[in-house]
Amino acid sequence: MDKTTKINVKDLNLFYGDFQALHNVSMDIREKEVTALIGPSGCGKSTFLRTLNRMNDLIDIVKIDGDINYDDKDIYSQWDVIELRKKVGMVFQKPNPFPMSIFDNIAYGPRTHGIKNKAILSDIVEKSLQQASLWEEVKDRLHKPALGLSGGQQQRLCIARVLAVEPDVVLMDEPTSALDPISTSRIEDLIDELKQNYTIVIVTHNMQQAGRISDKTAFFLHGKIEEFGPTDEIFFNPSSPKTEEYISGKFG
Repeated sequence: MDKTTKINVKDLNLFYGDFQALHNVSMDIREKEVTALIGPSGCGKSTFLRTLNRMNDLIDIVKIDGDINYDDKDIYSQWDVIELRKKVGMVFQKPNPFPMSIFDNIAYGPRTHGIKNKAILSDIVEKSLQQASLWEEVKDRLHKPALGLSGGQQQRLCIARVLAVEPDVVLMDEPTSALDPISTSRIEDLIDELKQNYTIVIVTHNMQQAGRISDKTAFFLHGKIEEFGPTDEIFFNPSSPKTEEYISGKFG
């Protein structure tokens, strides 16, 4: 089956006041693939990720020009921002469960979108936790506080919370950087499963992680895409000397 483009970015420039953080970024993000964004700190990768569901709209001094189309519709003129963020969900660097029960964390999104029926909510909660590989660990404590979970469990809970509103694309901003190696490995396995049904874009500082889990990799440097292509090519046969230097650990 031919994979189609989910998000198309063309000539994207982003400014924080007078500072230009992104320069002419263009990229096709294809459905049911994992696209990794790598590069040194401050290179623009998280800023770019946040443009994809308009999270940067929350910052007053941000100016953006260029085109971002999701499902062939411009995200600024043809998508309602609430609907866009439902379809393009986000998982943050540090797990951020709400201070409520595990059940209410997952049911929060569906309730916001008008689902009140208890049986339907229960089904959504179970399905989302199953998808996030967390159900077996928490099914007997759904009404206990989510903040009582371990860090790795909290991050899987946050992934389940995103999945509960049936997104199409899941953005992940360094989702394992605050986690231990075992929890990291579980989230990587989970990402591998999720790409059967979702398009995933992940920012990672961990080069090995990008190599393990992604289909495509974009290397960002000074707010520009230095190189973008199949992960194997970027890692083993990069066309840019800068990419090779970064991958081999000469800077970063």
